[in-house]
Amino acid sequence: MSTAPTLDRSLVESIVRRIVLQQAPGEATAPQGGSELVVSISARHVHLTDEHVETLFGPGQTLTPMKPLYQDGFYAAEQTVMVVGPRRRMLPNVRVLGPTRSQSQVELAFTDSISLGIDAPVRHSGKLSGTPGCVLVGPQGVVELSEGVIRAARHVHMNFRDCERYGVQDGDRMKLQIISPQCSVIYEDLLVRADETSKLEVHLDTDEGNAAGLELANTVELQTQDADCCCKR
Repeated sequence: MSTAPTLDRSLVESIVRRIVLQQAPGEATAPQGGSELVVSISARHVHLTDEHVETLFGPGQTLTPMKPLYQDGFYAAEQTVMVVGPRRRMLPNVRVLGPTRSQSQVELAFTDSISLGIDAPVRHSGKLSGTPGCVLVGPQGVVELSEGVIRAARHVHMNFRDCERYGVQDGDRMKLQIISPQCSVIYEDLLVRADETSKLEVHLDTDEGNAAGLELANTVELQTQDADCCCKR
């Protein structure tokens, strides 16, 4: 009696990851006093320096925009890299975001860091001192980061006009209430990142967005940290 052929486990995992990475991130919107609040799931991604772009993708190479992100001037690039952790654990096809930065950085969700075997701390973007590193593999080269792997702390982008409306300023903390049929939650300690031009947008990682059932949310509301907040059902 013949037996059915079996698929290599690593091949199956690679195919599944590729499909997941190609799917669009979740997003919810809600009017906030005349300005639309966007709550986005920020999937794992990599920021690179110009030097590391050339090392990974070849001399003279630059990032190629694939699609714009919600914030003006930022984009998902065509390029992806493999992120390799201890004991050869890896995440293939991790998207590179542009534009380039002064220091390369890898942003993961908690489950991603577990999968890689990296104890990634919760940090705000750019606060990389003392963080663990990893290896990045591209089609033309390899980069070994001595630091730069983080779990991105939840935060909200806004412009100074939004700050006035909410009564907050750059560096303050806020909270987000998400009401969904699956699991209503309140996320606290969202760092306010304010400048002259940013659009009103909260960034959560994939674990946080999935836990709240963000894609099915009925209501999302941004509030000051000391505001009374109770879920409505």
